[in-house]
Amino acid sequence: MDDHFLTPLFMPRSVVVFAGPPDDPSRQTRQARVLRAALEAAPGSAAPLFLHGETTGTLGELARSRADLAIIALPAEEIAAALEIAGRIACRSALIISDGIEAGQAAQLKRIARREGVHLLGPNCLGFQRPHLKLNASAAGPLVADGSLALVSQSGALTSAMLDWALHNHVGFSQIVSLGPNAAVDLAQVLDFLAADTRTQSIVVYLEGISSPRRFMSALRSAAHAKPVVVLKAGRRSAGNEAALTHSRAIVGSDDVFDAALRRAGAVRVRSFVELFSAAKCLAARYRPVGKRLAIITNGGGPGVLAADRVDEIGLQLAHLSPEVVSALQPQLAPHASLTDLIDLSASATPEHFRAAVQAAAQDPAVDGLLAIYTPQVGSDATETARAVVAAKATTSKPLLGCWMGDSSVPQARRVLNEAALANFRTPEAAVGAFGNIAAFYANQQLLLQTPPPLSSLAQPDIEAARLLIESVLAERRRTMTEMESKALLAAFHIPVTQTMLARSANEAMMLATQIGFPVALKIDSPDIAHKSDVQGVALNIQSGAAARDTYHEMVARVQRLQPQARINGVTVQKMARARRGREVCVGLVTDEAFGPAIVFGAGGTMIELIADRTMELPPLNQFLARRLVERSRVADTLARGWQGAAPADMAALEQVLLRVSEMVCEFPQLREMDINPLIVDEHGAVAVDARIVLQPAPQTGGPRALDYPHLAILPYPARFEQVWPLAGGGEVTVRPVRPDDAQMLQDLVRGLKPESRYFRFASAIKELPPTLLARLTLIDYDREMALVAVYTERTARDDGGFDERERIVGVSRIITNPDQTSCEFSLLVADDFGGKGLGSRLMEGITDAAREKGLSDIEGLVLTNNTDMLKLMRGLGFTVKPYPEEPDFRLVTRSLQG
Repeated sequence: MDDHFLTPLFMPRSVVVFAGPPDDPSRQTRQARVLRAALEAAPGSAAPLFLHGETTGTLGELARSRADLAIIALPAEEIAAALEIAGRIACRSALIISDGIEAGQAAQLKRIARREGVHLLGPNCLGFQRPHLKLNASAAGPLVADGSLALVSQSGALTSAMLDWALHNHVGFSQIVSLGPNAAVDLAQVLDFLAADTRTQSIVVYLEGISSPRRFMSALRSAAHAKPVVVLKAGRRSAGNEAALTHSRAIVGSDDVFDAALRRAGAVRVRSFVELFSAAKCLAARYRPVGKRLAIITNGGGPGVLAADRVDEIGLQLAHLSPEVVSALQPQLAPHASLTDLIDLSASATPEHFRAAVQAAAQDPAVDGLLAIYTPQVGSDATETARAVVAAKATTSKPLLGCWMGDSSVPQARRVLNEAALANFRTPEAAVGAFGNIAAFYANQQLLLQTPPPLSSLAQPDIEAARLLIESVLAERRRTMTEMESKALLAAFHIPVTQTMLARSANEAMMLATQIGFPVALKIDSPDIAHKSDVQGVALNIQSGAAARDTYHEMVARVQRLQPQARINGVTVQKMARARRGREVCVGLVTDEAFGPAIVFGAGGTMIELIADRTMELPPLNQFLARRLVERSRVADTLARGWQGAAPADMAALEQVLLRVSEMVCEFPQLREMDINPLIVDEHGAVAVDARIVLQPAPQTGGPRALDYPHLAILPYPARFEQVWPLAGGGEVTVRPVRPDDAQMLQDLVRGLKPESRYFRFASAIKELPPTLLARLTLIDYDREMALVAVYTERTARDDGGFDERERIVGVSRIITNPDQTSCEFSLLVADDFGGKGLGSRLMEGITDAAREKGLSDIEGLVLTNNTDMLKLMRGLGFTVKPYPEEPDFRLVTRSLQG
């Protein structure tokens, strides 16, 4: 519950401004505007320091003022000196308002800021605004209205455009941050601050690039778990993508990987500036997602049908009122009103009809959201209808959107809707798309809550055999595994494969085919041929030994003619998959330069590029994620429901293949690309008919971070920390890393504490954890923090002689890595009825081991001076107890993790 480390930057108590005199003609106009704005609105005492001319105070006086933030608006050649002075007067943060600073100078400024212990925003940015503090530390124009929406943008021009739009649409902001291309405080850190900011209820992000995918995903997941996040990314069709080496890579580019990353982070992506505005309207209205069933209320059939078409196009569901609601609502409407599909109130609809329809639909459990569409009709009143819909909005918490079509007769009505914070749009399609964003957030939140371990609960794979196979291929300086090698690797992870044998001569092909049994398939075996069908290197349904011998000769000769440089190992012979109504799918792997490996699923076979059916998910996977991955594909219907007379496919077998591929990807960073195509799936199971894997030498990890899976954008659930501990006096607890579904048990732990225990832990009189804090404490990034919970199983005897079991969390220890990336802060909490059982010591030792494994050098924490039991425990564990000058009521306890 301590302040975020960026609080001095975005919520400063006092500000120092470094600039020349405002009337100095040599100063840039924008810098002068920034200075005047900061002096007019800055909190506390804004003390301008003129580097040229008379100053308002000595360095000593400024240092004693303990300014949190230094705003630097100076020419490029004077910025470094000003930043050093800011460090000397103990400013904890700095903002550089400038443009045209080259990368070399920006790197120098970052080094100065690091050396001086200053959190630096900029250079090459417009700055930030904090409306509720009346702080306009930006060159983005006038201070915007206060609100609950935060905007973070890597484009100054887009920031200015959003602020102009917000003024017209009565949208207020809790925070606006402009990030330049060389900003020292990056997007991940700003998202982390906004996730904990109580004034921010939703976040809009515009980005053009990501510096650290792991940190970005960590911060985005944390923010999206606490509040809705919408992202617009530029550069969807990058011309710099590498040429594809496999079918999957040819179709799936980095933009698709980014889509998968945002879904997994629980955020929503929009693809245009218009959609971003639409999403901002919905977020500003503080709508909360509940599902994808949208009820459409309209006084015109045509616009309602357009909206219904758009609902179907983007995968939403048109909500149908339940019979009892229809029976109650019908008498309140005009005689020609229809409630069959759309809620069509007819052209004679009055404001009261709209109000009744909205209220009735909002109370229907079959409805997740509502869209009211108004079209100007003879005798209708657009403004009064808007007021009626606004009045009905107060009776529901479900998302309610408006669409007032037309122009000359509806401006006043739109103002009524805007002033009531009811998101409204000019076209039905735009309104439905906005609700689609709300529904997508709801669906993505389910993905966010998944925290799979690197290995599934399936049978243990032969990891050592797989490792030796990969190392042997790389030792030969090869990158592409042959089909035989690829299938051997799949088999090590228990993925069913067709029996495949290598023939190095025509006679061997004939004998092997006879032994295996006809019909057989022959395929060219060469590490230099990516796609066998391109060189006619596949022959199917060979029915005799003579045919196998002749096919061998013809295939080798043809490949040598078409690709004379290719190395040919021979021809593989395999039994044709048994005659069954199987569906051909493809399971693959692509490696994105930013987010690392991504698992791909879709339709397979030789028409793979033409069909272009691909869905993606970042590893690691669990069964829920694997199922959702399949469901998003177009081929999913043919698998689950049967196809052309064939029985439904064995979906469990398909999901197991995806889980096995996830295990491979987690364990082996050497895997760069993979195609299991086709994977034939039917009611009996799944079998890999062909496979091709491309490797890359893995970076040397070693050291304490080796277990952190650095090649993955999302760190897997660290199941290795799970263990059972005996308790002093009898009984035992299971200690494991915290999971998102622990939220209620953690809340119960806090509620069950004595007031004194809660005060000792939180230094406040809180009785329970706020929802946003609870979310942050349970869905954590295991890369930068760790929380171990002790779970005790209580047994209660029943009258029938059996037992009821209930799990409860009785202790939790936690570390969070500090911004310096070398130390961490800890916390500890034990249930009152479990004190004196040695649990606190064991939890502290466990979390200290976790910190040591992360390569951290020091662990520290704050303990209230009168919490004598905790201080005694810390001394017993080897911590040093020291005074804490900033807060005399606390003691700083520290321990070195070295040695």
